[in-house]
Amino acid sequence: MSEIITHAGVIESIDGGRVRVRIVQTSACAACKVAGHCNAAEAKEKLVDVFAADAARWKVGDAVTVAASQQMATQALLLAFGLPLVILIAVLLVVLNVTGREGLAALSGLAALVPYYAVLWFTRGRLQKRLAFWIEQ
Repeated sequence: MSEIITHAGVIESIDGGRVRVRIVQTSACAACKVAGHCNAAEAKEKLVDVFAADAARWKVGDAVTVAASQQMATQALLLAFGLPLVILIAVLLVVLNVTGREGLAALSGLAALVPYYAVLWFTRGRLQKRLAFWIEQ
C-alpha cells in the first residue's frame, strides 16, 4: 500500500460535490521552536478542492483531514515539472544540433511547452479525477 500524505484543514465552502478546504502547508522547519526568529521558516495557506459524492455530510467550518497518496503526488509532479523539463531539453538539443542557433533553440524549447500545457488544460477534468484528494474520516 502506498504512503498517505495528510494535511489538517478547515472547510471553506461547499458547492454541490466540491468541498473547498483551507490547509496550512508548512516547511519542515516551521515547527521549530525558533521558527519565529528565522527567515527560513514559512507557512502558506492553500485551498484544496475535494470532490465528494457525500459532500452534504460536512458543513462550512468543520475541521477535516485532507489526504492524498504519495503515488498521486509523484504523478502530479511528473506531469507539472518532469515531463516539461524533458520536452524542453529534448527540443532545445535537437534544434541546436540541426540549426546551430542558440536563440532559436531556446525559443523552440519554450514554444514546445505551449502545446503540452494546452493538452494538460484540456484534459484537466480527467486529471482531476485521477489526481484527487479525499477527506479522511
